[in-house]
Amino acid sequence: MERLPLRGGEVFYAPRIELGDDPAKLMRALIDEIDWQSRDIVMWGRSVKQPRLTAWYGDRGCSYTYSGTRFDPSPWTVTLRALKAAVERASGATFNSVLLNYYRDHRDGMGYHSDDERELGPRPTIASLSLGETRRFVMKHRHDTSMGRVALELGSGSLLVMKGETQRHWKHALPKRTKPCGPRVNLTFRRIVE
Repeated sequence: MERLPLRGGEVFYAPRIELGDDPAKLMRALIDEIDWQSRDIVMWGRSVKQPRLTAWYGDRGCSYTYSGTRFDPSPWTVTLRALKAAVERASGATFNSVLLNYYRDHRDGMGYHSDDERELGPRPTIASLSLGETRRFVMKHRHDTSMGRVALELGSGSLLVMKGETQRHWKHALPKRTKPCGPRVNLTFRRIVE
């Protein structure tokens, strides 16, 4: 994996990792088998619908809370276990949970945030696997605006790993698009430590 030159962050990227099957076929399997949820989250003190579908899977007891919502894990599926093993091989890290995001088209996205929840520990490793439509992933420093934005086009079968102090110093987003596009499934593998 190639390390990106980000001050205060450890971010690595591989444009394609070995998944054991075609990424498009894996995405279709996940769309069909995952228990996708349309959830309300709390933003700026009010409840809003997430602009995407989500699901939380993992080991027993690996609950996760973000944006005022608690997620209790569904048990791993065969497909998710295989993808977890592939991501662990490529990243050199181990994971006990995964947050899945299903971006149905160009109108779905995710605003700037950091994955800095208490359950992830002080220096979490987040491994982000992309399947389906290529989408722009943007990062910006949390405090130093002179650093500008860093943008990557995350293609199908690509893996982005953020670790160390990255969540403390950087925010990331997947902006909505103005032009129509196809679906994308993103799996962010994590380790719940508390």
